[in-house]
Amino acid sequence: MTIPPRLIVAGAVVIAIPCGWMLGVLAAEAIVGHDVGALPVLTIPLGIVGSITFALVRIAAPAIRLLILVIAFIAATLLA
Repeated sequence: MTIPPRLIVAGAVVIAIPCGWMLGVLAAEAIVGHDVGALPVLTIPLGIVGSITFALVRIAAPAIRLLILVIAFIAATLLA
């Protein structure tokens, strides 16, 4: 029994939200340093939209997109 691709894409969209959040925070820290202030208000939504777009666009197989988002989330969590 295989997992339907739609279910894998749905999982990728779910993991894209915290992944985009972390990428937005890291982008804000990269732009202005550790004292980010209100900049994450701009970078976090951009990171979330970018991550969800990556999860939905058919660039690679659904399992590969899910794997990339999980690895990006783990790496961003360790860097934060």
